[in-house]
Amino acid sequence: MIVGCWSGPRNISTALMRSWSSRTDTFVTDEPFYAHYLKETKIKHPMHKEIINKYSSNYNEIVKYLTGEIPKNKKIWYQKHMAHHILDLSSIDWISNIENCILLRHPKEVISSFTKKNELNSVEELGYPQQYEIVNFLEKINKPYLVIDSKELLMNPEKSLSGWCRKINIKFDKKMLKWEKGGHINYGIWWKIWYDNVIKTTGFHKYEKKDINIENKYDSIYNESMKYYSYLKEVK
Repeated sequence: MIVGCWSGPRNISTALMRSWSSRTDTFVTDEPFYAHYLKETKIKHPMHKEIINKYSSNYNEIVKYLTGEIPKNKKIWYQKHMAHHILDLSSIDWISNIENCILLRHPKEVISSFTKKNELNSVEELGYPQQYEIVNFLEKINKPYLVIDSKELLMNPEKSLSGWCRKINIKFDKKMLKWEKGGHINYGIWWKIWYDNVIKTTGFHKYEKKDINIENKYDSIYNESMKYYSYLKEVK
């Protein structure tokens, strides 16, 4: 079984990947389209040259790998995807053959976190429009999918994860609630830049509500993000 989780940036996607990696029957892959995204958009993320040089940036080549045999003789292949890394949403037929999950986080929290390290120029950088298009595609082909809000997952990880497993007909494993501190062999080389918090953890942090104020210059992006977020919450 191949499980594809479609997240936006500054979510709990890396912690969730660590959760799945704790299962002995599961192989995990970290953002396989990142090099493709960086090469095509020419965005100068930290380590962009190293990432493009190390990983495939050919979309069709990546898809062929992701839909092939599960590595290491495992039963489950968990693929952590950033929805905004998919630049051509007319070429996603391949996801009809995997079990898809949409991972949401409230735009106010995402924008606040994102803008601490990056300049935000458009809603597309946050992945909400792409998640919307992925859901529309799955609806059109009548392919079941799951939508998980990170807040709900953090408030009750066992309930969310066991429900996810039940949805795709696999047995929940309590090992998914814990992992070892530090890096993981399947992290992308960008972990040195982006994973400074998750490498210190051994499990999901309890959700904490924070007072968040977003700069006025991001109001239009926030409002647009909320339209997508509200729709995705509704289909959930």
